Amino acid sequence: MNDRVSAQENEQDQNTPEGPLSGYRVLDFGWVLAGALPGMILADMGAEVLKVETHQRMDYMRLGRPIVGDEPDPEQHPLFHNVNRGKLSITLNTTKPEAVELAKKLVAHCDVVIENFSPGVMDRIGLGYEVLSAIKPGIVMASISSNGQSGPLRDLRAYAPSIGALAGLDSTLGYDGERPLGLKHAYADISGALHSVFAVVSALRQCKQTGQGQYIDLSMLRATVATMGAGLMEYEMTGRVMGTKGNHDPVMAPYGNYPCQGEDAWVSIAVRTDEEWRGLTEGMDNPPWCDEEKFASRYSRLENRRELDDKLAEWTRQRPPEDITELLQSHGVAAIPVMGAEDRLFNPHFRARGLYSDIEHPSLGAEPIYNIMWNLERTPPSIRRHAPLMGEHNGQIFGGLLGVAEREIAQLEEEQVLW
Repeated sequence: MNDRVSAQENEQDQNTPEGPLSGYRVLDFGWVLAGALPGMILADMGAEVLKVETHQRMDYMRLGRPIVGDEPDPEQHPLFHNVNRGKLSITLNTTKPEAVELAKKLVAHCDVVIENFSPGVMDRIGLGYEVLSAIKPGIVMASISSNGQSGPLRDLRAYAPSIGALAGLDSTLGYDGERPLGLKHAYADISGALHSVFAVVSALRQCKQTGQGQYIDLSMLRATVATMGAGLMEYEMTGRVMGTKGNHDPVMAPYGNYPCQGEDAWVSIAVRTDEEWRGLTEGMDNPPWCDEEKFASRYSRLENRRELDDKLAEWTRQRPPEDITELLQSHGVAAIPVMGAEDRLFNPHFRARGLYSDIEHPSLGAEPIYNIMWNLERTPPSIRRHAPLMGEHNGQIFGGLLGVAEREIAQLEEEQVLW
C-alpha cells in the first residue's frame, strides 16, 4: 500500500505501534458475525479495513434494540461495536450500477476482499472473483458461506445454529442419554471466521512471493466439523456414535458444574488423577464418604459418578464459588467459578491481562470492547478506533482515495448510490 495514502493516518493515535498487517487494505463486504469477525481481526492487526454497508439492506447487527431512548438507532448495538471496531465505513448501494463501478475502482487499491453473502450473490452483482482478479491479479478474495460455493448443499439456507446441527455438534450436547439440546451459540460463525483469517494471511504471504492472488472458499460446516475430531475418530475405530453426555467426561470424575451458596452460583470442578482426588478430599477436610470403596479408584469413581456428584454438591452448596476455588486450587484441584458477563468484566486477572478495553463511541460513550485473543511482542494488535458510524468515511475514501469531487459525492448520495 506504499502508493496510497492511508485513510486511517489522521484518525489513529500516532503513538500506536504499527501492526503486523500495516500496509494492507481490505474491502469488507462481510456482515453479521461470521462476516464481520475476519475484518475485525485484520484491523486489529493493523490493516485498513473498509466496511461496505448500505441502507438498502442494513447489517442485522445495526438493527437491535436501542440502548438509549426508544427510537431505533443503527449506531447503538454493542455487538456491532465490538466486531466492527477499527474499521472505516462506506455506503454502497450495489443495486445501482454506479455503486458497483465504484466498488471495482476500490478493488484496484485493495489487497483483500471479504464477503459472506449466499453463494452466487457477488457474481450476480458483478463483483465475482473473475471480475475482481481481472482488475487486480494480486487480489485475495475470501467467500465465507454455510456449506461452501459448490456441492448439493450449496444453496441450503442456514444460520450458525443450523450449521451446528448439520455438523453433528448438536447431537453431542444435552443431558446424559436424553434428546440433544444443541449449542445455542454462534459457534459455527466464529469457527468459520477464525479459519478464514488464517486462510487470508496464508494467501497474502503467497501473493507476496508470487504476485498472484487467489480465491478462498470457506465453508463454516467444514470449519465446525474440523473441531469434532474425537467423535469422528471414535466412530471410525469402534463404530460407536457419540451422543449426549451432559456434563460428564469419559475419563474424569468428578467433572462438572456444581451448585454453590448464592443465587444461581456455580463452580466448575474437574479431577483427573488420584493425586487430584486426594487434593479434593483434603480440601473438603476428608469427609467419611470419600473413603468408601466405590470412590477408591478412578474407575470406581467413574462407575459411581452420579452418587459422587450428589455428595460433592452437598459440600459445594454450603460455600461461595470463590471460596471453593481458592481452597481447592491450593490443593492442586482444577476449580473455577462459572462466570457471567459482570464477572468477566471485573475479574482482576482479566483486567490485568487486558481482556477488554474501554473504547469511546460517539453514540454510547465509553464501552467495553473485547481485545483480540493473542499478543505479539514487537507488533502488538490493538483497537485503533471505535466502530464506525454508517457511511462515516464516504468523503474520506471516495474523495481522498478515489479522487471523486465533493459535489459528485453529494450527488451520488442524493441518488442513493452512496446510501
